[in-house]
Amino acid sequence: MAQETRTDTEALLSRLRRIEGQIRGIHRMMSEDRMCEDVLTQLMAARSGLDQVGLLIMDQHVENCLLAGLPADEGLRKLQAALRMWLRFGAPTLPPAES
Repeated sequence: MAQETRTDTEALLSRLRRIEGQIRGIHRMMSEDRMCEDVLTQLMAARSGLDQVGLLIMDQHVENCLLAGLPADEGLRKLQAALRMWLRFGAPTLPPAES
């Protein structure tokens, strides 16, 4: 189990390094006055990367902390899958409040 956790952590750190590089690239693009479309594309890619890291960390938390030591109950697994789907696709956004 410890080896699996170490491998998972290394994969997450690799993803975070990739995101860090994307952020540095966005910074460079902004200082070079690049086109807004290009900057927005990179911002969306970085945001998606962060969302995926968050999803993986939440999934590990549910598996290793919340469900650890509990019997493999199908209801809990379905709840975990539902939470994973919710985090992946996000909550619906509300329209801005009218002033």
